[in-house]
Amino acid sequence: MADQSPETVAEAVFTALADPNRRAILAALAERGPATATDLATWLPITRQGIAKHLALLADAGLVVAEPGERRRVRYRVQTEPMRVAQRFLAVLARDWDGPLAALRAHLE
Repeated sequence: MADQSPETVAEAVFTALADPNRRAILAALAERGPATATDLATWLPITRQGIAKHLALLADAGLVVAEPGERRRVRYRVQTEPMRVAQRFLAVLARDWDGPLAALRAHLE
C-alpha cells in the first residue's frame, strides 16, 4: 500500500466496501476480532466458499490480513490503514465542495 497513490488505495477500498457481504465480514471481524473463514461462515449467512472469495478481495484491498493460527488455520484480522487513506481522500473531496456549496446556498437564499 505504501507505493500506491491515495486515489488507488481509496478506489480499492470503495470497490471492496461496495458489496454488503464484504461489509458484513469486516463488521464481524471488527466486532469479534480475528477469525477464520469457518468462524465467519458460522456467524454470517454466507457459505464458507463465499467467505473465502470475499476475504481474498478484502485482502487484495488491504482491508484484512491473514495470520497463521493453530493447526494450520488461517485467521483474518482487520487492517484499518486503507480505510484511513480512503477517509482522508473523501475529506479532501468534501473540503473542495464545502466552500462552493456554501457560496451557492448563500446566493440562493
